[in-house]
Amino acid sequence: MREIDRARLETAVRMILEAVGEDLDRPELRETPRRAAEMLRELLGGLELDPASFLAEPLAEQHEGLVVIRDIPVRSVCEHHLVPMVGRAHVAYLPAGRIVGSDRIIKLVDALARRPQLQERLTRQIAEAIERALQPQGVAVQLELEQMCMTIRGVQARESRVVTAVYHGAFEDDPSLRPLLASW
Repeated sequence: MREIDRARLETAVRMILEAVGEDLDRPELRETPRRAAEMLRELLGGLELDPASFLAEPLAEQHEGLVVIRDIPVRSVCEHHLVPMVGRAHVAYLPAGRIVGSDRIIKLVDALARRPQLQERLTRQIAEAIERALQPQGVAVQLELEQMCMTIRGVQARESRVVTAVYHGAFEDDPSLRPLLASW
């Protein structure tokens, strides 16, 4: 966890605009450093959060069946190019008794996503956080993201999505459980 320095972000944005030859006295650009710094703070706000805190208190209720949370919105930033990656996450776990409210899983995904990331690492971090906190029989995480470093630059593969998946515990040991996730 760390605090984002908004003043330094504003200075950095000013420097970028000056480096590309923009006139910061133009009326359209006067507020851009402040706006861009706020946008970056929003996109990278997960750096100021402790993701584990969202799973710290399991519910008193216990559940033995499969829990699936689909279509969790994901907004992240590619750490190589500092451009957005957007899409959705699907998370499933097979409890060993302990569960948390579904909103806690959504908050965990958001906190881990809103930082400079690699999609593959994010997928793994979500699974590992759930595994550590809830100690389920198994956990599966799938991310389907549009990586703008591929769609608006480089190969410009418009509308392409990258899918990553991680299976731990029962989902890794018993592939016959994976068809339960086919509706993803």
